Amino acid sequence: MHPEKTNLSFLFLAVAALAAGEAAAATTLTATPAKLTSSNQQITIRWSDLPDPDGLDYVAIYSPPSSRDFDFLGCLFLNGSASWREGSGELTLPRLPNLRASYQFRLFRWPAKEYSYHHIDHDRNPLPHGKHRVAVSGEVSVGDPARPEQVHLAFTDRDDEMRVMFVCGDGGKRVVRYGLGEEEENWKEVGTEVRTYEQKHMCDTPANSSVGWRDPGFVFDGLMKGLEPGRRYFYKVGSDSGGWSDTYSFVSRDSEANETIAFLFGDMGTYVPYITYVRTQAESLSTVKWILRDIQALGDKPTFISHIGDISYARGYSWVWDHFFSQIEPIAANTPYHVCIGNHEYDWPLQPWKPSWAYGIYGTDGGGECGIPYSVKFRMPGNSILPTGNGGPDTRNLYYSFDSGVVHFVYMSTETNFVQGSDQYNFLKADLEKVNRTRTPFVVFQGHRPMYTSSKESRDAALKQQMLQHLEPLLVTYNVTVALWGHVHRYERFCPIKNFQCLNTSSSLQYPGAPIHVVIGMGGQDWQPIWQPRPDHPDDPIFPQPESSMYRGGEFGYTRLVATREKLTLTYVGNHDGQVHDVVEIFSGQVSNNISVSDVVDGTKLSSGVSTERKVSPLYMEIGGSVICALLLGFSFGFLVRRKKEATQWTPIKIEES
Repeated sequence: MHPEKTNLSFLFLAVAALAAGEAAAATTLTATPAKLTSSNQQITIRWSDLPDPDGLDYVAIYSPPSSRDFDFLGCLFLNGSASWREGSGELTLPRLPNLRASYQFRLFRWPAKEYSYHHIDHDRNPLPHGKHRVAVSGEVSVGDPARPEQVHLAFTDRDDEMRVMFVCGDGGKRVVRYGLGEEEENWKEVGTEVRTYEQKHMCDTPANSSVGWRDPGFVFDGLMKGLEPGRRYFYKVGSDSGGWSDTYSFVSRDSEANETIAFLFGDMGTYVPYITYVRTQAESLSTVKWILRDIQALGDKPTFISHIGDISYARGYSWVWDHFFSQIEPIAANTPYHVCIGNHEYDWPLQPWKPSWAYGIYGTDGGGECGIPYSVKFRMPGNSILPTGNGGPDTRNLYYSFDSGVVHFVYMSTETNFVQGSDQYNFLKADLEKVNRTRTPFVVFQGHRPMYTSSKESRDAALKQQMLQHLEPLLVTYNVTVALWGHVHRYERFCPIKNFQCLNTSSSLQYPGAPIHVVIGMGGQDWQPIWQPRPDHPDDPIFPQPESSMYRGGEFGYTRLVATREKLTLTYVGNHDGQVHDVVEIFSGQVSNNISVSDVVDGTKLSSGVSTERKVSPLYMEIGGSVICALLLGFSFGFLVRRKKEATQWTPIKIEES
């Protein structure tokens, strides 16, 4: 054999042997199971034979699998596994939402020298760049794209209807079946409308970019009609060909009821179990957990949920909406879920209404969504519409109202025109004018950005001034009982207030002359503003609350509203233990002014018709005998443990700062 040919043969064999050795030691990445069902709630990601492991190596998450390496949903660092230094390990993820496409996982190296502060997350931390891919897993499917997901209810303008909305991967025919009993033979069937939106409809980045955009699926909208008041109905949605949802149930609205129960909060957000482009809200899980507890304790008592702005905090990353609706489905598929628009659903640089005084107020908080996902995925009562101006679906769910038992609820948009003469102002004025105070003695007004707050929110100063000028006269003139706001991620309750002044108490139990403003933005978002310093306490490290602020605290939670014809009770429930931290009571004056001894323990009533005490009595004294069996076990123990005596006069109350 020729010497040169012999050398080439040896070289070829050596290279082949080296390649075979490298192949044998190639890094592997697996994700199991390949298909998640309702009984399998976890994905396990395993890797092995990773040479020279580093603490910044990560697994990126993709859906659909055709996504570019750069366009990941999020990531998990390998150092989350105890054995990562050995070049092998495993990580687990809870069941991910159905994005109507399979998931795939890819393992990357990320050398520290390649940190880039041009690619950062919401907290200005560097994000992985997707450059050094080492291994790819097989695909994992989650559910069936054709099967209904993200089921949620809402009231309509008619007392005998209930709206149900859900998402499927295609726009084929879907129906709603419903009836009074669990047996389906006597159920009615109604059709649905279907809508969707496209990437071109988004108004700005990241919503219209390949990083933020994902196919939202098709949103179906069905109306269950002819409902008897105060009855439990069962229903399911879908089709024989595409599959059916689980069977859910709800209690229909009763316009003649003499009792109202609701759960209210703002700024809850979403938990996402991986690192992504925006900060997500782990505390939102606790909010959903405790509200679910309270709803289950009610039994067949009707109730609803009110989420007043900053809904999912998707901010242009569309799959966060899927996480959000999967998270709330246990409560929203069985209880009407009502919303109003916040800055993180809507604001973008070219929004239609941006007056000169709003410079610096309305910016890029919506992540380029310009209200479109919010407007398509929800449908509230009323017909408030504002064109986006870019050819996309109109913005909806801006302002509306409905009656629930003895309370009239009003929702407004702080992100669109509310000044005198605007369509929204005219609606609010006309709506408040026609409230039947005999039927609904209490009026609860809701919007996202607060009219009153003692937090240091200087950016919104001009907007608050406009609200005080244009909206406060309406609230005072038409005797609004309570005004609820979000945006500030704390709880704060004010006295009955007008033009920053607490009103003097009167000699009767009638309405005190101005609404009680309450900030309830403590639903889950963890960014907390500091309190506004007081000029007479410049060196105080914990800024004292002003005299108009009756109670404030930083614990996450929600409020529970219970109203009878005699009184409305609003309680603040904390997430860390599900117990009561603050209570306010407002009296309608429609019943006897005589107060029995059992109404109060350790205190006296305010002559203004407002009580700011925390009771030590069982909950049935707080909300009335008709709810005693349903709620006593769930609430009374925590209520007793958290009791604290407070003065019942218009002076600042000692607070528990968190």
